[in-house]
Amino acid sequence: MAIIYVTDKEHRADVKVCEVKDHKADLLYAEVSADYKAKGDALCFFTDKEHRATVKIFWTDKEHRADILVANIGKDYKAKWQKSHKFQNRLS
Repeated sequence: MAIIYVTDKEHRADVKVCEVKDHKADLLYAEVSADYKAKGDALCFFTDKEHRATVKIFWTDKEHRADILVANIGKDYKAKWQKSHKFQNRLS
């Protein structure tokens, strides 16, 4: 399950992420309302408690600086990796 803490310090992040249009994204994700609903890498719960997170991310607006390109798809059933990626199964 992906429980995500967003850090404002790039050097403290496990992964740098850039939000893009869904056709360009490596990962289509959906945000869930509770941590127990988070599953795999694609169903994400965002927490404000760093110690509860399975991964710390840093949002960047520069695609070339990102480890993963993501798109918030909004629908749980559409959330998935669109292509094979080295960060697959590393967010949860």
